Amino acid sequence: MAKITIDEKEYETDDMSDEAKAQLQSLQFVDNEVAREQAKTAALQTARNAYAQALQKALKSE
Repeated sequence: MAKITIDEKEYETDDMSDEAKAQLQSLQFVDNEVAREQAKTAALQTARNAYAQALQKALKSE
C-alpha cells in the first residue's frame, strides 16, 4: 500500500510489475548508498581540515 511519486505522478507500489518493483528497489539502494558516501565524504573532509590546521600550527611553531 505504499505510494511513491515519480515525475509528479503517484504510483501504488502494490500495483507495480515485478520488474518495476525490482528497479525501484535498486534505485532506493543506490540512493541510500549515495547518501552514505556523501556522509562519509563530509566526515573525511572534516578530518582533512583538522589535519591541515594541525599541520599549519606545527609549521608555525618550528
